[in-house]
Formats: sequence, structure tokens, C-alpha cells
Amino acid sequence: MGETAMAGYGLDRPARCSVSFDTPCGSLLRELEQIWTEIGEREQDKDRMFQELEAECMRVYRRKVDSANADRSQLRQSVMAKEAELKALVASIGENTTQFKVNEKHASLKEQLAAVTPLLDDLRAMKEERIKQFSNVQSQIETINAQISDHNYQHDDGSSKRLNNDHDLSTRRLADLQMQLRNLQKEKSDRLQKVFVYVDEVHCLCAVLGMDFAKTVKDVHPSLHGTNSDNSTNISDSTLEGLTQTILKLKAEKRTRVSKLQEIVGKLHKLWNLMESTEQERRHFSEVAAVLGSSEEEITSPSVLSLETIQETEEEVERLTKQKASRMKELVLKRRVELENICRNAHMEPDTSTAPEKIVALIDSGLVDPCELLSNIEAQIAKANEESHTRKDIMERVDKWLSACDEETWLEEYNQDDNRYSAGRGAHLNLKRAEKARLLVQKIPTMIDNLIDKTFAWEDESNTPFLYDGVRLVAILEEQKLRRVQKEEDKKRYRV
Repeated sequence: MGETAMAGYGLDRPARCSVSFDTPCGSLLRELEQIWTEIGEREQDKDRMFQELEAECMRVYRRKVDSANADRSQLRQSVMAKEAELKALVASIGENTTQFKVNEKHASLKEQLAAVTPLLDDLRAMKEERIKQFSNVQSQIETINAQISDHNYQHDDGSSKRLNNDHDLSTRRLADLQMQLRNLQKEKSDRLQKVFVYVDEVHCLCAVLGMDFAKTVKDVHPSLHGTNSDNSTNISDSTLEGLTQTILKLKAEKRTRVSKLQEIVGKLHKLWNLMESTEQERRHFSEVAAVLGSSEEEITSPSVLSLETIQETEEEVERLTKQKASRMKELVLKRRVELENICRNAHMEPDTSTAPEKIVALIDSGLVDPCELLSNIEAQIAKANEESHTRKDIMERVDKWLSACDEETWLEEYNQDDNRYSAGRGAHLNLKRAEKARLLVQKIPTMIDNLIDKTFAWEDESNTPFLYDGVRLVAILEEQKLRRVQKEEDKKRYRV
């Protein structure tokens, strides 16, 4: 429209007036011409000014054309550069070309640029991610190879070079490297597991033997202690072999110490039993004492086989051995007192062969081993306990009979008291007691008869008389029975 209007700038006035006013440009020209006419501009000046306007418009159009042409050239270069980079990236990462091909239906350059830019961004991001994947795999391969370097692990010598070459970033090549890495990781895992098992066994053995675990494993390889990362743990053949030899040495040392300590503990037990050591005295060596009845595999307590523990146990055995001679007399006499207490409670007579005065004389003379005397008294104690158990039923009946006799004595005294029915304090209690006592006294003859029968049965079974404080119980009961008969006869004569 503008070009049509401007084409009439060089025409005469009638021709200028015929310009179409349907366009904004034509309307402005018509308005301008009217203004000039009102002003009174000459036709020559109008023509000149129209020509100047035409020239000015031509300059504006030319600038626009040149600018658009430059933009077109730049867009073409951008499109070509991006398409070239796109092809290079597709070839480098080995992806499907159809997926990243620009649609040729896009006619304009901006449409082409808009189409290729997101594809290129995706490929660039994919390339960066692929480079990271390759770098990560390469780093892990190199690390594991360093850890098992003396295993002579054979891998492709050109792998490192190819990893540094970003022209081949295909998934196929990445898969090959990942397969290589998985094989190395499996070998590393197997070796690590073996190292951990060996180190744990060394730790257990060192703990039992009281040895420095850190120094022991560091002597094999410094990386076996004080590290928190699997990657820093040496897993070479030399390390595995070193751990194996260390375990064999520690097991041999453990076997030697177990044998030595069991021998010492055996002596310690004998001394404890002989000298009747208290639980408090034994508590300090309780873990050591458990070694005696345990197998080598069952001995796992920390430091129980340490040199310090063995030495301390030996010193305890020496100390008790020195005390043994001085305490044997005291111990034998103590056991004799125990025997006498058992016999006293059961109303039996202790064996006179181990009387205190005889024991002291024999020990002082040195004619008898105190251990033999102690064993003899122990046997007497065991026999007394056993006999006391068999006498228990009869002794309980004797206690009931004696209790009934006490009540009978009290009842007799009560009956002789002329004030027994007075309203004094406690009279009603004594009255109730007297009633119970009369009933109990009536049962005394039956109690004596039953007790005599039980005693005869015991004597027949034991083939020995039942003695009560050195006197045959049957004789005591018969005497009591006779006294009761005489007492009853005396009462009858008194009544007559």
C-alpha cells in the first residue's frame, strides 16, 4: 500500500490527488497536501517535498531489508551449526538418528531453529550424563584394580584411553565397561568378605589371648585397622595369606595356653575345696575357673587366656599352697565342729576317732597327713547327714512326745495351784491351756507305744540300735512307760 502511494510522488498535482485514501499512508499524504494547499505552498515546493519524502522512505526500507538479510544469514548459520553439532552428538553417543532428525516440513529458518534447539539441548544433556557415567565406571575400575593389583588381574590395556575419548560414548561401549566393572566388583566383594571373616577371627582370638588386635592386623597390612571404608581395605593375595598364617599362629598359641591354664585351674579347684574358700574369694577367678570344663572352642571370654591372667592364677595357686599348711589344722577342726553340730541336733554321738584333742595331737606330730584327716571327717559328716535323714521321722515324734511331757508337768503344777480359778489376770488363758493339756496327756501312752514300734522297725531295717544322746531310745521309752505305770499306781493308793 505504501509503495503504491509513494509511486505518485513524482506526478503532477492531478496525479497526486488521485492517490487512494484507503490506506493510512495515502490518507496522511492527502492530509499533508491539503495542509500545504492551505498554507499556499507552490506546486514546485510540493513536488520537491514529496520527492524528499520518497527518498527518506526508500532509506528506511533499505535499512529494514539489510537488517532482515543479516538476520536471515545469522539464522542460517545458527541452523547449520546446530545441525552439524546435532549430527556429531548423535554419532558420538550412538543414539537412534531418526529420533533426533529435524522435520524438513519446517519452511522458515526460525521454525527450523526452534525445532533443532530442544533436540540439541537434549543431546548435550545426554552427552554430559553419559560422560559422567563413563567417568564413574572408569574411576571404580581403576580403584578396584589398584586394590587387587598384585592379583595380576588382566583387563583391556586400552580401556583408560578409550574412556578419555569422548568420540565414542555409545551405550554398547558403556555396557562393556559396566560388565568389566561388575566382574571386578564381584571379585572385590568375595575378597572383602574373606578379609572380614579372617579379621573377625583374629579379633576374637586376640581378645581371648589378651593380645593387641590393632598391632596384630597392622603387622599383616596397615589398612586392616582404623579404616571406615571398604575401598581402603587391602584385599590382595599377600594380605589374605598373611591373615591365614596369623590365624594359625594364634590358634596354636591358644591351644598351648588352654592346656597350661586348665592344669593350673585344676590345682586351684583342689585348693579351694580343701580350704573351703568362700564365694567372695572365688569370684575374682570365676571366669578362669570355667576353663577347666570347657573345650577350646567354648573359651571365648575376653583376656581369659592372657599372659597376665595365667600369671595371676599361678600366683593365686602359690599363695593358697603356702596357706594350706597353716590352715589345714583350722579347717580340720572346723569340719569336726560341723560334725558335732550335726550329731548334737540329731542327738547322736560323733565318732571319737576324730575328737579335737586327737586331731591336734596327730597334726602336730606330723604322723598323719591333714588331708587324710579332712577326708575322714568329710566321710563322717556325710554318714551323719545320711543317718540324720533316716532318723528324722522318729526324732519328730520324740519332739512331740517331749513336748507333751512338758505340758503334763505344767498341768500337774497348775492343778496344785489353789488360786488357779481366781479371776486374776490370764486365768482364762491358763484354763484353756489346761483343757488342751489334759487331752494331750491322755495321748502320751499311745505316743510312747507308737514310738517304740517305730524305733524297733528302724533298728530292724538299719541293723543297729537307735541311740538318743548315747542311750538306746527304746530303753528310755520303756523306762518312761514303767514310771507312768508306777505313777498311776501311786495316784490310786493316794485316793484310797
